[in-house]
Amino acid sequence: MKKFSLFFIIVLAVLLLFSCGGNKEQAASDTLKAGFIYVGPVGDYGWSHAHDLGRKFAEQELPWLKTVYVESVPEGDAARIIDRLINEQKVDVVFTTSFGYMDDTIKAGERYPDKIFMHCSGYKQSKNVGTYFAELYQIYYLNGLMAGALTKSGKIGYVGAFPIPEVIRHINAYALGAKAVNPSVKVEVRWLFSWYDPTKAREAAEALVADGVDALAFTEDSPSVIEVAEKYTDAGKPVYAFSHYSPMQSFGEDSVVSGQLVDWGIMYKKILTDIKEGKWSNQDLWWRAGEGAALLGGKFDEPINKKFVSKLKEIMIDTPDLGKISAYDLVMKRYEQVKSLEFEPFTGPIYDQAGELRIKEGERASKEELLSMNYHVDNVVTPLPEN
Repeated sequence: MKKFSLFFIIVLAVLLLFSCGGNKEQAASDTLKAGFIYVGPVGDYGWSHAHDLGRKFAEQELPWLKTVYVESVPEGDAARIIDRLINEQKVDVVFTTSFGYMDDTIKAGERYPDKIFMHCSGYKQSKNVGTYFAELYQIYYLNGLMAGALTKSGKIGYVGAFPIPEVIRHINAYALGAKAVNPSVKVEVRWLFSWYDPTKAREAAEALVADGVDALAFTEDSPSVIEVAEKYTDAGKPVYAFSHYSPMQSFGEDSVVSGQLVDWGIMYKKILTDIKEGKWSNQDLWWRAGEGAALLGGKFDEPINKKFVSKLKEIMIDTPDLGKISAYDLVMKRYEQVKSLEFEPFTGPIYDQAGELRIKEGERASKEELLSMNYHVDNVVTPLPEN
């Protein structure tokens, strides 16, 4: 009886050992590993910081997901980093999060046909390369409404990273919003030719204020522009600011009116879940305010800085469809309308700087027109740089 019991225990232990080993193998196969490539540092408070918040959200929400990231990758170095993520880190999916990574991502898709790639802000797809973007032009239009209502000088400014369609589209939306409440307002632009350069951004903002600009929006991944606005505001010369991508209001509580925020987390959760469930396709994901990816505010859960609400409520605007309405109510109404697509900022007639009609009266710009935008609207006074 004792021998039988000992034999039974040994058999049970062997079965248990094999069972545990199988579970480990099964657990390993159930894990999806994703690699993220960022153009800036995760502490930039802008674009890369927002992407990293999204990565962390997805990892927290999806227990089967593991992630790694590489920050501050120059756009010319993407191919090497992609190879490293796949060959050394053994990732299943690669997210390349800058426009300039596009061609290297397409080529990587050819080199690694068994992997999935998602490129942010690009327009090229292949069998295993998809694209995605949280589009902000609707929110820039709302920021423009506020800038146009608040400006005393009639001159508002924009510090731009690169003259690519995405940034041009955002500048134009900002300018159209300002023009909708203040037909004589002009927009000046200073180009950085860099996504992250706090020193250049600060110098550009200072130059715009010296030119008489009293409201600033920007595309650059640091709070430098806001810090300039706050400095002048604290010195008794109000300069309004609109933060970029990440919640930057804390850097300018007296100057940040609002801004654009991105929720990359819901996009990453959607994409990675589709991959895990075998539902992924290479279609372009282009999420705007209606999908919850683009949000109004200098910080989450506060679309407009409370310090500026009463001032915006005092400014009355005549509109063709809503009658006379306060600037505050106009912004909040348009916010709801862009979510439902009842209102489209790029609705004609829209003219460029040379006076050419670009979008006919009553027509809305198509997605293709928006994604390829290569002109400034007529109240942007700074010319586009020559190629």
